[in-house]
This record gives sequence, C-alpha cells and structure tokens, in this order.
Amino acid sequence: MCGIIGIVSSEPVVGRLVEGLRRMEYRGYDSAGVCTINDGRLVRRRAQGKLDNLVAELAANPAPGEIGIAHTRWATHGAPTENNAHPHATEHLALVHNGIIENFRELREELRADGRTLESDTDSEVVAHLISREYENGASPQEAVKTILPRLRGAFAIAIAFREFPDMLIGARRGSPLVVGYGEGEMFLGSDALALAPLTQQISYLEEGDWLVIERGGAQIFDEANQPVEREIRSSGASAAAVEKGNHRHFMQKEIFEQPTVVAQTLASYVHQANNQVALPQFDFNLSSIRRVTIVACGTSYYAGLVAKYWFEHFARVPVDIDVASEFRYREPVLEDGGLSLFISQSGETADTLAALRHCKENGQTIAAVVNVPTSTMAREADLLLPTHAGPEIGVASTKAFTCQLAVLAALAAHMAVKKGLMDRAEEAEVVKHLLEAPASLNAALDHDDDIAAMAHLIAPARDVLYLGRGQDYPLALEGALKLKEISYIHAEGYASGEMKHGPIALIDDEVPVIVIAPSGPLFEKTVSNMEEVRARGGKIVLISDAKGLAESGEGCLATIEMPQVHQLIAPLVYAIPVQLLAYHVACVKGTDVDQPRNLAKSVTVE
Repeated sequence: MCGIIGIVSSEPVVGRLVEGLRRMEYRGYDSAGVCTINDGRLVRRRAQGKLDNLVAELAANPAPGEIGIAHTRWATHGAPTENNAHPHATEHLALVHNGIIENFRELREELRADGRTLESDTDSEVVAHLISREYENGASPQEAVKTILPRLRGAFAIAIAFREFPDMLIGARRGSPLVVGYGEGEMFLGSDALALAPLTQQISYLEEGDWLVIERGGAQIFDEANQPVEREIRSSGASAAAVEKGNHRHFMQKEIFEQPTVVAQTLASYVHQANNQVALPQFDFNLSSIRRVTIVACGTSYYAGLVAKYWFEHFARVPVDIDVASEFRYREPVLEDGGLSLFISQSGETADTLAALRHCKENGQTIAAVVNVPTSTMAREADLLLPTHAGPEIGVASTKAFTCQLAVLAALAAHMAVKKGLMDRAEEAEVVKHLLEAPASLNAALDHDDDIAAMAHLIAPARDVLYLGRGQDYPLALEGALKLKEISYIHAEGYASGEMKHGPIALIDDEVPVIVIAPSGPLFEKTVSNMEEVRARGGKIVLISDAKGLAESGEGCLATIEMPQVHQLIAPLVYAIPVQLLAYHVACVKGTDVDQPRNLAKSVTVE
C-alpha cells in the first residue's frame, strides 16, 4: 500500500520526510518522491525503485524547505516509472494520493477538453489538475479542495501543498486512512501513526469524509458536510503495534474496514481502467494452453479458491480441482500435462501449501501463487506471481487478505477466458466494470456495521450456528462459519443450502440460528425454499441479502442484514463483509481475544 507523510515546520523537513517513508516501507512500493516549497518554488524530487534511489537523488539535488509532502507508491494506474511517481504537480500545487479514483477517466477527458496537459498515466494527477483549475479560477485553496472532493469516486487519502502558501498543507480522506500529528510549532500528516512515531506522540485519526488544513500552530478539521469538527488528540504510545490500530478496538476490525482501499489497490494492479482490460504480470507460458487448473490452499484461502472454481469454470470453461493443502499430496492426485497449479496463501510460507507446490512442480505443472507477501518462498518459487496488495494483516482471522485474493482470482479467471477466446472485448469490459464497482460496494456494506453490532447479542448465546448459501455463496457460508469458530469459539458449520435436508436439518430447533447468505438473483428462490424448511422446524433465520431479497423474504426472520445490490461477479467480495463483521461483533459480545484467538497462529509453518 502507498504511504503519505507531510510536515509543516520552521526547520528543514526533507530528512524527516524520508525517515517517515522508511517507516512505511513495510507497505510495499516501487517508487518514491518528495516535494518541498522553497523561495516560492515547488522543489520536487522523485525516483523509481527503492527509497535509497530517492536518497541518492536528494544527495545530488537537494530539496530545501520547511514544508513538504512525500510518498511511497505501489503502481496502480501506470507503470512504476519516475514520471508516474508522486508527488504530482501543476504550476500551483503538488499532491500525493493513496487509493483509487474510480471515475478518473471521465475526469481526465474533461480536463483534456479544457486544454490541460497531463504528464502521467495515473489517476492521481487528475485530482491535482482539478484542484489547480479551481484555484486558477479564483477559489482559495480550501474552496478549491472543498469543491472537488465530492466529484471524486473511490477510496483515497490526499495531501496537497500550495506553492503560494508555504505554511499550509491540506489533507482529506475517504476510505484510506490519514492521521494528523501535533508537534511544538509544527504539524504532520501521515498514512498511519507508525510513520509519525519519531516526530510526535500526539495524534488524531481523521474519520471517514474528513478534510483538514494544517499550519504550524494547529489543524482545522472539517467533516464530509464541511462543518468544523474536533477529533480526539491522543497519545500514540511507544508500541508500533498499538498505534497501528487507529480508531479501532482490534486489528481485525481495522483490517475489515481497510478492505475498500486494499481491494481497490489490488484491482488496480490487474485491470487497465483506461481501456477496460484485464492485465496480469508478465509470464513466459501460454495461458490459453492450460487444460486443467488445480487449486491448493488452506483455511480462508481455500474458500477463496472455492469461489474461484466457479469463476474459472464459468468464464474460461476449464475444469478445476481443488484441495486443502494438508490432504493434497497424500491422495496422490493425477496431474495432467499442461496443467496450472494455483496456490493461495496470505503469508506465502504455509508449510503444507508449500509442500504441495513443490510436489506439483516436480510433476511438471506450471505454478501460480496468489500471495500477500511478494518476497515469500511461494512467491519466489512460482512461475507466475500474483501478489495481493492487502498490506500487513495482523489479526489472525484473515479478512482483507481474503477479499484481495478474490479480486486477483476474478481477474485471473477473466484473463484466462480472454486468452482462450471465450470472452470478447465487450464482455471483458463488462467484467472490468463490475470489478471496479467492488470498492464502493464494500464501503456500502461497511455502512451496516452498527446494525450488525446491534444484533450480535442474538447469536452470542448459541452453542451451534449453521450458515447456508448456494452457488458461489456456498463458500461464503463456509467462510462465515470459520470466522465465527475462530474468534468466538461457537461451533458453526457452513452448508450448501440444498444439502441441509441431507443431514444438518436434524439440528434445527429454536436455539440454533441459521445464517442465510442469499443475494437476489437466479438462485434466490431455491434458497428461500430452504429457508422455509428451517422456519417449519422452528429455526431462527438471519437473512443477509439486498433490499429486493429482504422485501421478498425478510419478514419473520430473527434479523436481517441489508447489502447493496451488486452484480453476481463481485457478490462474494461484498458478502464477505457481513460475515466478517458478524463474527467480530459476536466475539466482542463474548469477550474473546479477537486478534489472537486461542490455539491459532497467523502463519502455519509446520504440517
């Protein structure tokens, strides 16, 4: 994930800007840059690659100044070149940006029609020019930012320096985190408190939709309605682990709420929004020749693979086998020539998955790895590395890694369909369109957090819980049950809805809640029939559906959770949110250790 830091001071800032970037290197990046204001000029230095390259550039071409912004970029829109590196600048301002501007293409065309020249391939530069145009037309910096923010669709955090205002920075956030730090006669902005820890211990976390103006003496913060607000100033403490939780009670909660941002960043690495095409990293084998896909994973990653099985078979019409890694080698699977073995792992170090990878490699399979750690062993040993960009996931129960895996797998399935000639340009553009809708839909799903928290006490007393889903919602039922088991210690099982009457229905009574995952669509009526079987036996139903589904079948349920209306392609990403939040809030009601549940480890490195 990209990193932002900004400083308004009465002393030179460039050294501390670079140090702040170093503290955010864990996020991953492929270019870096700084911009200071000195003698009425924007002094901008950028470099491709590691931060040391920027340090060398600064040694050769210093950037003096007592105010500045800096950025580490993970390439999304545009290749990881110096020209695409942040900060982006116009005659009047420089800007750094985390996240995705989903409507950048139409905004870019508007700017070009207005005669403006953009120098990069990024979505971020569009924002700089929009704000600059307002400023050139007579608006103050604050008015210019306030006017443009509502026009931006997507998840973002931005920081802006204005050349003619060398004692002020403006920042804003929607979806992506941004922190303000308070010093003695100086102020700071950062993507997280970890970046600011050496500079100040006094911080405030901006809330969704906030924007602010910082000067040496303090900060003015405004909410999404442009009303002045105050945000609590707190001590970040000495522990980096503690400060990274932000406003959230647990890492798991924080990571659930990061999903719109990290899914957007992940998708931006696999789709070209400018031409509505799916794009994968370079690899040296022919994807169109793949005759069978073998998916191997563990736990939550396995459920991501189950969803992907639907996508591969639907789009690419290629048969898919899927196994849990701990069983894979021991059944001596038949691995056909020309097969692709796909391994899914958050850490890239899971022992039984790694052993399965090596078994497939020894048997002549092409290896692809979907991992969150691009320097991991699986990443190094794969023929095709497909990194997710979820950032460090501290909570043991995987959340954002799961949805980022789904994003990558959807793109891979679509790309394989294109290469096999089974998806034309119009169909590919439609897939890209729906994928790019996912971050906003994830944000909409998170809006129901309070509703889910309010009904968690209905589930917490249960000893047993069933989750039901059909089609690609069935793996979500498995994932929901796993989450509940992991962190609340309630026995839960996920089933395909139609399988309930083949055994699990014997468990149904008025003490067993049944969580039904059922977006409206072609399978909805069949799922409703299964719900009626539960009702007939006194079962208590929690229905997770969209407004249409709830209107048809929500009456008489123990509780309902409304999700946005979404295309079935991205439904698994969106419906992951309520099952995660439900497990989280039930665990909070029960008082369990959410981030470090008993007996579990983040990465399992033994078989």
